[in-house]
Amino acid sequence: MQPFHHLLVNNLIANITNFTVWFALTFWTFLETQSVFATGMIAGIYLVLTAMLGVWFGSLVDHHGKRNMMLVSSIASLLLYAAAFAAYALAPSVRAADVSGVALWLFILVSMLAVIVGNIRMIALPTLVTLLVPEDRRDKANGLVGMVSGIGFLTTSAISGFLVAWGGMVATLVFAVAFSLLAIVHLLFVRVDEPRAAEADDAPRRIDLAGTMRVVLGIPGLFALILFSCFNNLLGGVFMALMDAYGLSLMQVETWGLLWAFVSCAFILSGMVIARTGLGANPVRTLLLVNLIAWTVAAFFTLQSSILLLAAGCFIWMFLGPYAEAAEQTTMQKVVPFERQGRVFGFAQSAEQAASPLTAFLIAPLTQFLFVPFMTDGAGADAIGDWYGRGPERGIALVFTIAGLFGVILTLAAFGSRYYRRISAAYTDGNNSQAAAAPAA
Repeated sequence: MQPFHHLLVNNLIANITNFTVWFALTFWTFLETQSVFATGMIAGIYLVLTAMLGVWFGSLVDHHGKRNMMLVSSIASLLLYAAAFAAYALAPSVRAADVSGVALWLFILVSMLAVIVGNIRMIALPTLVTLLVPEDRRDKANGLVGMVSGIGFLTTSAISGFLVAWGGMVATLVFAVAFSLLAIVHLLFVRVDEPRAAEADDAPRRIDLAGTMRVVLGIPGLFALILFSCFNNLLGGVFMALMDAYGLSLMQVETWGLLWAFVSCAFILSGMVIARTGLGANPVRTLLLVNLIAWTVAAFFTLQSSILLLAAGCFIWMFLGPYAEAAEQTTMQKVVPFERQGRVFGFAQSAEQAASPLTAFLIAPLTQFLFVPFMTDGAGADAIGDWYGRGPERGIALVFTIAGLFGVILTLAAFGSRYYRRISAAYTDGNNSQAAAAPAA
C-alpha cells in the first residue's frame, strides 16, 4: 500500500470512531432525557465549534507536518474520550442525564470536543492529496476520499445504535478509546516525506486570517466558489431540519432507518465512480452541473406523497454530494499555493459549516408556523391541495420544492457569472502552465 492509501484507511478508522460517538451521544441523550432541545444543542455545539475552529485548525495544518497533525488529532481525541469516560464513571448526575445539571453539559462538551478535533484530519487529508497524488489523478483520489467517507457514514449508522442499546455510553466510550489507540498505532508506522514550509522559518505561526483572505481574494473566482458552496449549505440546512420529519410522516421509524441505510450506499457508489472516471477537464463546471441536477431533484421529489419518489430523490442527492465535494477540493488543490492550503481549506470549512445551522434553526419554526397551516387548511391547501395534497406533511414538502427552485435559479446564475469564467480560467491556466513546464517525452 502507498502512504496515501494508508492515510485513507487511518482516516476511515478515525472517522468511524468520532462520528459513532456523535451519533451515539445524540441517541443516548434523547433516550435518557426525551429532550429535543438537548439533542439539538449537541448538533449546535458541533456546527458552531466547527465554524469557529476551522481557520485555526487550518493554520495548524499549514505550520506543522500534515501527518503529525493527524497524529495530534487522534491523541487529543483519545485524551478527551478518556476524560469523558472518567466523568461518566465518577459523576452520578451524568449517568442520570440530569439536563438541569452542569455536569451533563460538561460531559457533552468534552465528548463533542473529542469529535471536533478530528476535523484537523479533514483539513489535512486534502492537502496530503496535493502532496502525494499527481495533479492529473487528484480528482480520482478525491473520489476515493468520498468513498471512504461513505463507508464511514454507513458503518457509523449501523453500529452507533447497537452500541447504545447494548452498553450505553460506557460501550460507546470504550469503543472510542480502543479505536483511537488503533488509529494512533497505525499512523506511527506511516511515513510521509513532506517539504519544509515555504514561509520563512522566523515567520510568526499565527492563524493569519488576513493573509488567508488575501490568498482567497487573490485567486480569481475562488471567493465566489466558496460563497456558492455556502449558499448550497444554506439550502442544505432545509434537509438537515426537515428530512427526518418528512420521512417519518410517510413511514415507520424502522423502515425510515433501513431506507436511510440503503440510500447511504450512494456515497460509496459515487466515490467509486469518481475514482474510476474522474471529474472531467473542468471540475468547476462539474460542480455546477451536479448542483443543477441535485436542486432539480430537490424541487420534484416531494411533489407527491411517495416513498419511491423520496427514496429516489435521497439516493440521487447523496450520490451527487461527493461529486460536489471532490470538485471543490480538486479546484482548490490546483489553484491555492500548497503552503496555504490548510488555512484556505479551514476557512472554507468554517464558512460552509456556518451556513447550514443558520437555515436549520430558521426553517423549522417557519415550516411549523407558516407552511404547515398554509397547506393544511390555508390558502395553499385551497389553491393547489387538489393535486399537491393537504396536511402537515404537504407543508414540509412545499418547503423542499421552494428550496429546490431557489437552488436551480442560483446555479443557473452562477453558470452565467463572470466568477465562474474566472475560476475556470484559473484552473485551466494552471493546467497549461504545468503542461508547458513538463519536459518533452
